[in-house]
Amino acid sequence: MKGELVFHLGRASPPHDIQRDRLMRVAFKAFDFEIVITMEADMLRLCLAAITFTLLTAMPYARAAGVEQLEANKKTVAAFEDAALNQKDFDSASKYLGSRYTQHNPNVPDGPEGLKGFLAFLKGKFPNNRSQIKHVFADGDFVIVHDHAVRKPGKRGSAIVNIYRLENGKIVEHWDVIQPIPEKSANDNGMF
Repeated sequence: MKGELVFHLGRASPPHDIQRDRLMRVAFKAFDFEIVITMEADMLRLCLAAITFTLLTAMPYARAAGVEQLEANKKTVAAFEDAALNQKDFDSASKYLGSRYTQHNPNVPDGPEGLKGFLAFLKGKFPNNRSQIKHVFADGDFVIVHDHAVRKPGKRGSAIVNIYRLENGKIVEHWDVIQPIPEKSANDNGMF
């Protein structure tokens, strides 16, 4: 249920009453509840300043921890892609997996064993397969990677968007979208 949050700040009494003129009224209205606080104006200003200061000083630390985790997640995914797609080394790649691994590519089975089979296929059929990260983005527990993958040297390859979901710094889910790079493009922008 969504509600409305309204904040009112005003004098507690008409201005002709000098004693009460120093009092201020603060009303918070959220959903069907209204909270009214009446206190001396100086005390109210002090309370609002303290709350504001507390929030502003806490926010950079919360953001920094979040940014550090996003960067760590991006590094985990980059290391995983190198171990899996370039080195085709399941033992190295599996260190970046969580307790489960859900695969959304319909051509690859779920779980670590599905990844192991896919890497064996790559190693056997495309031993020179290379993926180069062109862009990497992180949003919460998701890391999105825009790769240029070339299975055989000298070929144009494919543009691939890999989406990973992480839990506790480990990869637990994967989606991908693959688009072959055409010989001719309708524009000059390139795919990366």
